Amino acid sequence: METIEIIGYNRANLGKKNSKKLREEGNVPCVVYGGNEQIHFHSPMILFRDLVYTPGANFVKLNIEGVEKDAILQDIQFHPVSEVILHADFLELQENKKIRMDIPVKIIGDSPGVQQGGKILIRIRKLSLMAYPKNMPSFVEVDISELQLGKSVSVETLLNDQYDILNSPLVSVVSVNVPRVKIEVEEEDEEGVEGEEGEGTKEGGSAEGENKDSSDSKEDSKN
Repeated sequence: METIEIIGYNRANLGKKNSKKLREEGNVPCVVYGGNEQIHFHSPMILFRDLVYTPGANFVKLNIEGVEKDAILQDIQFHPVSEVILHADFLELQENKKIRMDIPVKIIGDSPGVQQGGKILIRIRKLSLMAYPKNMPSFVEVDISELQLGKSVSVETLLNDQYDILNSPLVSVVSVNVPRVKIEVEEEDEEGVEGEEGEGTKEGGSAEGENKDSSDSKEDSKN
């Protein structure tokens, strides 16, 4: 997994007033925990661009005034209107401790179902994984090379020894939907067959009525 460096500076003062001032100066109030100590610091907001606005998951190398810590972004808060980063929480990594991360799904291969007119539908864009830091992937690859029309790939087909997937094994991750046009055509064909069967029955009934009328006429002639 790729590692992004975040440079930080120790916070001399805590509290809402100090945090507001840091944001006005273009900084993000932060905290890192999970190790031997908890450190409150701030970092330039521009450094979060590659960490937050990226399709994949990343590790973080924190450099807080010369003190380096390997971490992951555990939580981040945004302003509801301006989307300015309000606060960031980092979890320090330990080689012998598993971590939980939401990892993006990455589709690979070409589906035969798509070539038949189907449409790929990604039902889950991120999967919740539990693994040791060395085994945590940047993406969970989902191979659709054999995915047929109307079929799907479930979580249970993605399980392996490197990490645990915390989502339900039966949940569908990606599927190939049957085109609506194809469904409508099949329905029309079925209606056509039913109509032909109905007409055949009607004609049979009429023929029987004609035969009966003919017999009645012959009886009248004899009389």
